[in-house]
Amino acid sequence: MKPIAIFLACLLAVPLFPQQRRATFTVNTNVVIVNVTVLDSSGKPIPNLTKDDFQVFEDGKLQKLQAVDFQNLSNQVLPSPDKEQPPPEPKGYNPETEKAAANSALFSKYQDRRLMVMLFDFSSMQPFEQIRAREAAIKFLTSQMTASDMVSIMTFGTELKTVQNFTADRDLLINTINRFRTGESSENATFADEGADAQDQSGQFVADETEFNIFNADMKLAALEDAARTLGQYPEKKALIYISSGIQKNGVDNQSQLRATVNTAVRANVAFYPIDARGLSALVPGGDATQQGPAGNNLYNGAGQNSLRNNFVNQQETLATLAIDTGGKALLDSNDLTEGMRQVQTDFSSYYVLSYVSSNTAQDGRYRRIQVKLASRLASLKAKLSYREGYYGPTTFAHMRDADKEAQLSQALISDNPVTDLPIAVEMDYFRLDKDKYFAPISVKVPGSSLAFHSKGSKQATELDFIAEVFDARNRSAATVRDTIPLKVTQDIAGQVTQKSIQYDTGVTLTPGKYKLRFVARENGEGKVGTFETPFTIPDLDAARTLRVSSVVVSNQREPAADQVAGVKNSKKLLQQNPLIADGQKLVPNVTKVFRPGQNMLVYVEVYDPALPDNLPENFRRPDIEASVAFYAADKKVLETASVRASRLAAQRSGTLPVWLKMQVSDLKPGRYECQVNLIDEFGRKFAFPRTSLAVLDSASKPANSGTE
Repeated sequence: MKPIAIFLACLLAVPLFPQQRRATFTVNTNVVIVNVTVLDSSGKPIPNLTKDDFQVFEDGKLQKLQAVDFQNLSNQVLPSPDKEQPPPEPKGYNPETEKAAANSALFSKYQDRRLMVMLFDFSSMQPFEQIRAREAAIKFLTSQMTASDMVSIMTFGTELKTVQNFTADRDLLINTINRFRTGESSENATFADEGADAQDQSGQFVADETEFNIFNADMKLAALEDAARTLGQYPEKKALIYISSGIQKNGVDNQSQLRATVNTAVRANVAFYPIDARGLSALVPGGDATQQGPAGNNLYNGAGQNSLRNNFVNQQETLATLAIDTGGKALLDSNDLTEGMRQVQTDFSSYYVLSYVSSNTAQDGRYRRIQVKLASRLASLKAKLSYREGYYGPTTFAHMRDADKEAQLSQALISDNPVTDLPIAVEMDYFRLDKDKYFAPISVKVPGSSLAFHSKGSKQATELDFIAEVFDARNRSAATVRDTIPLKVTQDIAGQVTQKSIQYDTGVTLTPGKYKLRFVARENGEGKVGTFETPFTIPDLDAARTLRVSSVVVSNQREPAADQVAGVKNSKKLLQQNPLIADGQKLVPNVTKVFRPGQNMLVYVEVYDPALPDNLPENFRRPDIEASVAFYAADKKVLETASVRASRLAAQRSGTLPVWLKMQVSDLKPGRYECQVNLIDEFGRKFAFPRTSLAVLDSASKPANSGTE
């Protein structure tokens, strides 16, 4: 995502009144488009205003308007198909003129048109929900489409596709929807709507098999961001009707991606209108036929039903956020899905398209406030103006001074306009060091293909900058880490790096509580920046009555702790504190949790304060923890490793018992699994079953990291 504000490659030319000539666009890289709705005291649009009637201010400075164009939208419903007449052409539309001028100027193709996009997210909908969504769309097109509506159709299964560009041809749109194959990508919906229950008996799955896009919510939000960016080429207002069954947040989602999607939509003048295809749903205690039943005593104490309800609300929360933050409306808990589509027609009344060249030439990426007023002589109209109130300015890394580059990185850390040009995946874990003192390792993975190496003598070099800041529940800074990793390798090695991944590992020391991690990475070859934000919790294990355990770390490699390609040369104190580093070797967490045949799978977890036998001498008092790993697919156990015994406490950490387990990935078929570590304290008669999700790819998949133990 480029952090450019609503800068289009076209500039709206001044429309001439009263001849109503069509607006044209000329190339200008600093043009800003603002859509303004002007209503009189009775709520009706005020037409025939010119650029002399408007005043536009950016950060308090008056801007010179280049063009003003009125979009006159009709709400006249098209006749029924059996009486249908050809829809009226856009005002001033001349195909021959447009074709002749295509090489020198771009015309506003959609004069007096209401631009609507229907995006069907098949990856989140069960087959019956897909049928309901399809029927609602056809009903809307058949009986509620107006003469001003131009509709485009997009789909999302594993990737975003535009299956029909903007058209007023109702039959073409209906035929496009009728060609949808019921059940397409619906297998991912079962992964998306599973959340962990109150007794940790169900896991959270992800819906993609690519290493850097395994986070389900991030995938969908990135697709929406791409759709909004694509629509940014049109200066008119656009409505994106997102039809899905909610967006499940799985606890490790990048919240920066949500803000990036919203900011991209705002820049592109796109309003999201999410529609929940599930309609009005009754949550059956214990789950309906599409869900697994609760385990343990959840069905009897209400915890299962409460978890089910929270999971459902959680899925709708992101839909509501997308709508509110972009000026749209979400249709939730309604069986008439066409209401959400009709809402676009209600909200998109006639409006003006204003364009100006910003007088602010700084490329600082900062937020710029917009204010639009009518000339003082029009005060008697008592007009009400509605428009977006600002945008984020552009920034170009290549033209920055060193001080500006440093400021950019710091600004990215605190900015509400997160940048996601550089794909990154982040894992947070926790390990107890002492009472009220925990070490939280931070593991970051960056795809090598995103790095831009440049020649430096006989070597190839680049640099990676990292900043991590942890905020407590009161939004106060609790810890900060700043690192720069220079990469200087031979040309052959540089080629290998771009085919693999770079992993950066660091950590912070925290007390129990709720936190938020904000992480920014930048590669200094092209200046691409990535932002990751996620909440996490450090539990107070001393207050737990069950078996006390750390995070579960899964890995496929160990390597020297000072390895410069996979990480950074950490401080001596950090090396001593990090439980993942021992005897000069570092356990490298598999951040994306994607494994391939031929790899070893290492599972590491720590047990704290295991019980010791009372009837033995001090020198023979050792704990006895039985451990194994079980893998579940579709809620069925498909494999369990042989049990191992852990009895040797860590030498330098009181009351800490490390538990290591190992298996061959080839023992698992390709697919998605819940990895459950079974821990039983024989003497203390306590147990724990921590879980984590992972994916195993087939041997034909291109490896992103071939490392094994």
